[in-house]
Amino acid sequence: MPHYHKTALATLLATLFFNTQARAEVGAPEKEELKLGFIKLTDMAPLAVAYEKGYFEDEGLYVTLEAQANWKVLLDRVIDGQLDGAHMLAGQPIGATLGVGTKAEVVTAFSMDLNGNAITVSNDVWRAMLPSLAKGSDGKPLHPIKADALQSVIKGYKEQGKSFNFGMVFPVSTHNYELRYWLAAGGIHPGYYAPAKGDNSGQQQADVLLSVTPPPQMPATLEAGTISGYSVGEPWNQAAVAKGIGVPVVTDEQIWKNNPEKVFGVTQAFADKYPNTHIHLIKALIRAAYWLDQNNNANRMQAVQILAKPNYVGADAKVIANSMTGTFEYEKGDKRPAPDFNVFFRHHATYPYYSDAIWYMTQMRRWGQIAEAKPDSWYAEMAKKVYRPDVYAIAAKELIAEGKMKASDFPDFASESGYKPADSHFIDGVSYDGHKPNDYLKQFAIGLKGDDKL
Repeated sequence: MPHYHKTALATLLATLFFNTQARAEVGAPEKEELKLGFIKLTDMAPLAVAYEKGYFEDEGLYVTLEAQANWKVLLDRVIDGQLDGAHMLAGQPIGATLGVGTKAEVVTAFSMDLNGNAITVSNDVWRAMLPSLAKGSDGKPLHPIKADALQSVIKGYKEQGKSFNFGMVFPVSTHNYELRYWLAAGGIHPGYYAPAKGDNSGQQQADVLLSVTPPPQMPATLEAGTISGYSVGEPWNQAAVAKGIGVPVVTDEQIWKNNPEKVFGVTQAFADKYPNTHIHLIKALIRAAYWLDQNNNANRMQAVQILAKPNYVGADAKVIANSMTGTFEYEKGDKRPAPDFNVFFRHHATYPYYSDAIWYMTQMRRWGQIAEAKPDSWYAEMAKKVYRPDVYAIAAKELIAEGKMKASDFPDFASESGYKPADSHFIDGVSYDGHKPNDYLKQFAIGLKGDDKL
């Protein structure tokens, strides 16, 4: 055997190992003990599954999962370091980085799910909407139900001198933007934010008043009559059906098919200080999301039992199963197929697309949270600052090299631009192209566009 210098021998052995073994490019986690936050919603499932299935431990991570009171508390605790990362609204990392509300640099390398929300109205509002709804041959309302059916109801409230109040979970939440999108598509103005005027209520020029209500409190707030409807994730729409206090009228999949819903967020400082830890976290979450959708949702009932535990969602397993197992119940007994109501992995659900980030920014601009016009290049720049497909790709390639996943499970990273094709699967048929956010905004009759200011 030839004589090698010690360093050269080490290099040769490393090269041989690289070529013949499943490689581990990513070093050991810099921080092993982590505390991660979540809100009690069905779509926190990848965190619960990664914990229960040992995927975190496989990555050398020892994780504590902790439920948070609301989205503001959760974000604040990630920013100040009490939490190392968290289940977040997809708009939260973008909103924080732009300074919509709390200002901080937050990034995401993992999208937690697609779809998963609905809009529910009180029984009284539902009864008032019913006469204007088209019915099928079975006598049941045809879906999707558009907000046009609410116009006469809102008019009736105004004539009585009452405001029509909707609950949503946070100003930069998908729920807020989906509710606004649905209302505006039906000719109902959901109101503007006017930060330059010191008005962050989102209620300027509004036909209906939208306000923040934490997800688990939605059913009780509806029952108390404080709000007449709400936009929220599961299981809190199905809880209204189970309690007999309200009726879901539209799911977010019907508003925008396969829309991005939650992400896993960390601060930029955490990502910079613990890059290996960040990648190991993403690896564990990818495996959990894959398990949730594996074999045509074969694991969903097991997931329901996990989520029903009080330390996770803590709702009745039957209520969680209503939406997690391929169906969705609108009224008691009116259960319809909804195979993609919750998507965790298929359709490349976990990949952090720049075009998803840009859609959220278009809605922030549309409703005044971004007060002035920005060029298309600005939207692209901000998306790349917050969304980190590069980190995701490293995690995915590691899983492929380790034999835990297949290359076909993921986008083609060599050719992936980070932008989805133009999409017109919206309730109003408007087409969205992430490369052209300003052209997208020009298509809407209601909402800020171009050089509009309040």
